[in-house]
Parts: sequence; C-alpha cells; structure tokens
Amino acid sequence: MNQILLHTPEGVRDIYGKEYARKLFVEESLRSKLVSYGYEDIQTPTFEFFDVFSKEIGTTASKDLYKFFDKEGNTLVLRPDFTPSIARCAAKYFCEESVPVRCCYMGNTFINTSNLQGKLKEVTQTGGELIGDGSVEADAEMVNLVIECLLNTGLEHFQVSIGQVEYFKGICEEAGLDEETELHLREYISAKNYYAAENLLQEVGVSDEYCNLLLNTTNLFGSIDVVKKAGKNIRNARAINAITRLERLFEVLKLYGNEKYISFDLGMLSKYRYYTGIIFKAYTYGIGDAIAKGGRYDSLLSHFGKETPAVGFVAVVDDILEALSRQKVQVPLPEGKQILIYTDEDYAEVLKEAQALRSGGRAVEMRRKEPQA
Repeated sequence: MNQILLHTPEGVRDIYGKEYARKLFVEESLRSKLVSYGYEDIQTPTFEFFDVFSKEIGTTASKDLYKFFDKEGNTLVLRPDFTPSIARCAAKYFCEESVPVRCCYMGNTFINTSNLQGKLKEVTQTGGELIGDGSVEADAEMVNLVIECLLNTGLEHFQVSIGQVEYFKGICEEAGLDEETELHLREYISAKNYYAAENLLQEVGVSDEYCNLLLNTTNLFGSIDVVKKAGKNIRNARAINAITRLERLFEVLKLYGNEKYISFDLGMLSKYRYYTGIIFKAYTYGIGDAIAKGGRYDSLLSHFGKETPAVGFVAVVDDILEALSRQKVQVPLPEGKQILIYTDEDYAEVLKEAQALRSGGRAVEMRRKEPQA
C-alpha cells in the first residue's frame, strides 16, 4: 500500500478514543443548553449550490471554498459557514411563520485556505439561530446563550466582546465612503492595521475629522463606559442609534447576571458582510482566535425570499476542546468498558453476564481467552 494513503490531507485529522469522547461531551454540553432555551434541532446539507455562499450574500470568499460540479454541471460547495444555509432553509420551510423560530445545529464546515497558521480546514461547529425577532431582547438572549453554553462546557475564564457594525457604517456613510473603500477599511480596522487604514483614508481624501473618528474605532474597546463616551463624539443618526442599541443591550444583559463576561469593541468588524447590527466574539486563554462568534443579520433571509430579522451564533467545538485542554479543565468521560473473558466452555454463561451488565448501562467487551502457547 502506498504509504501516503495512511495520512490525512493537510488541514484535517482523525479523532478517536478519549479525545473523541471529550469532543462528544463538549458537543452535548453546547446542544443541551440551546435546547433548554427552546431551540430545536435542524440539519442542512454538507454541500449546497454555490449561490448560497456567493459574493452577494457576503460570506466566505470564493477562493476559499471547496468547489465541485454535479452531473448537471451545477457548481456546488462544501459549506464554509452555517448561517447562509440556515437562512436558506428557514426561508423555505418557515416562510409562513408569524412567530419567531429558534433552531440549533451541529456539523462540520470546510474552508480551503492555504494560509493555515495551524488552523484546521475542517472544523465542527454548534450554533443557534433566532429568526423573526428584531428586538434587543433577542440580541441579549443570543449573547447570554454564548456565555451559558461556554460555562456549560466547563470553561470559566473567557470574555464575550460585542461590537456594532452600524456604528462604523454610519460614520463611513457621513464621511462619503463608497462601498468598496468601506470594505477595504473594514478589513484594515478589523485587523488593527492602523497605518494601512490611515493611508487608505488619505488616498480617498477623507477630512481629518472623519479620518480621526474612523481610526479611533481601533481604540474603542473596554467597558460600557467606552460605548457611552463614543456616543458623545458623533452626530450621524445611524451611528447614534447603534450606540443607543448597545446601551440598551447592556441593560438587558445585566438582568441575566452575566455582565462580568461582557466587554465592548467598536473596532470589531466581521469578514462576513451580511451582519447588520451587533456582532460578538468570545475569546479565552490559550486560543488565538474566537471560540464562538455571531451577530445580527436582518437582511440575509431576503436573498432567499423572506423579509425577516435574525440573530445567531456559532461555537467552534475544536477550539473549545483545545482551550479546555490547555487550561487543564477536567472533562468528565464515560465509565470505561468492562472486559469479560470467555472460553468455548463458558461462553453462554459469560454472554448472559455481559447482556445483564449492558442492560444496566455498562459498556462490556467480550474477549476470547487465547490458548497458552
């Protein structure tokens, strides 16, 4: 056999034994908390039509998708992101619903990027979507769900950082930036690349006032006091409404009693362009990227024929598992299997014992006694 066939492709891996048992625990910990809030399971296909993740939708760049063709010549992709799939599904099956729909899911996503930096190309995600509710209370429910889901896995030390894309968009609008410039600026500011952002604004002739406002978003992170301070320095109605919404959100979140896990970052801007309001990311020790992220996407379902607001989040199971390991958090594992040895003479008796133990919930492996050499 060719030796290379024993190895997986770059960016994917095998998981087995105790590691997989820990992963199953994390998955169930996340799912059980979502179910406790009334979220119902939903499953979408592993691959979809390319248009579900097109540039117009505002999701993963085409160059980072795994693309292939079916027999009819349609371009298909392995899903890189759950939210557009859930939006498509909701628009199809819940188009007549007049009450909010809560759904949760679990599965793998695939991103074909060559710039791995140690990241996997296939990761397991669990998430929840609240469709049909545009209220600040819905925003708070989703943010608090992230907190409670992470606590349920055993993590204790993490922060959920909240931003508001409308704040940034409002200032860009008043500064007269076109969409292409805004997208480039968003990329620089999201990466905290202050100098590239400054050069871009100078090239397009933005006034010093708006240049300073936009660049200063990279410094607007911390407690709710940072949000209140930012609100005093703007005149744009869109940006002011965003600040007001964040202040209201914090008041609702305090009712849950988990505000110690909350911080704010007005320079946080997602690569996914379908977000229309709050966005949030959860960070913890030992992991360089967000272990959970989400936000409001009130326009996404309209691409699939349903005009309705929505908000959701996704947790990256693999990264949570890694965080638990690095922080030395003990994950409860199922009781180990019991091994019963049998011979031809006592097989029936041992089988009866094994069946009784299995009926009681024990894992039992039967092994034939090897004859002595």
